[in-house]
Amino acid sequence: MAAPALASLLISCPVRHRALSLASTPAPLVSGSGCCSPRPPGERLGPTKRRHHIIRCSAANKPSPSTEISSTAKIRSEVLSPFRSVRMFFYVAFMASGALGGLISITRLVPALVDSSRAAELPETLKGFGIDLGAVVLFAYLYTRESSAKNAQLAKLSREENLSKLKLRVDENRSIAVGDLRGVARLVILAGPASYIADSFARSKPYTDGLVERGVLVVPFVTDGSTPRFELDEVEEDDEATVDRRKRLWRLSPLYTSEWAKWLDEQKKLANVSLDSPVYLSLRMDGRVRGSGVGYPPWNGLVAQLPPVKGLWSGLLDGMDGRVL
Repeated sequence: MAAPALASLLISCPVRHRALSLASTPAPLVSGSGCCSPRPPGERLGPTKRRHHIIRCSAANKPSPSTEISSTAKIRSEVLSPFRSVRMFFYVAFMASGALGGLISITRLVPALVDSSRAAELPETLKGFGIDLGAVVLFAYLYTRESSAKNAQLAKLSREENLSKLKLRVDENRSIAVGDLRGVARLVILAGPASYIADSFARSKPYTDGLVERGVLVVPFVTDGSTPRFELDEVEEDDEATVDRRKRLWRLSPLYTSEWAKWLDEQKKLANVSLDSPVYLSLRMDGRVRGSGVGYPPWNGLVAQLPPVKGLWSGLLDGMDGRVL
């Protein structure tokens, strides 16, 4: 789906209800009947008892995203660090050169130690061997550090690619992937119990206009199975435009919750955060993670730091989303 179409969908699609509910659609039940097995010869025919089975359709039946490093993540890694492969090649070349020099030094060192007449060559040979050995150790350390940084970056990009494949519900009839919102919106993902989601909604009310102007969309993920409800028109002085902006800000909901839970649990384990802790993640316009933490998202900080998506600064400050974590 094209970016302008998504933006138009998120902005212009009407909302019929005055209260938003984050409850997922109940899983349909499909009942089927068992099949009759062939009767042995001689068995009397009689009434057959049918066994009914109930199959529950849920998000858990959907296969998990692949944990392998995708080609897209490898290409993005090369773009972000274009000279890393060159550095690693030279580190290997210098290690090979130092190892070859060390072997040559050893062939000179052994005769110098055995033959006393060649003892004068011993200091110079030891010096050369020490230099070669030091070069091998130094470039091996640099190569290991560069390789670790590359693997960490690939793992991070792979997790971001898995995040981009997760599905979101826009309304009852439309769903999109997180990656479809790249260049269109800045997502703020909330994960916690229903009380945490409701408190985050209440804290965001004073900053609704600023968040909408900056293309922020909230994805609330409830972890305790409860159903928070947002009474958007509970304040009498709120005008219709303000209520519509709040609905637009909080209209997304996650699909296939088992996949969302798996991805969030992996993030918490990597950050050494308790699995029961409420957390938030803020994404940049390009879909990369710009901020995360335990507790409530800093709505005022997002309004202060992010540039508007329309007006004089649109386009010019699209990349000023903050440093990638």
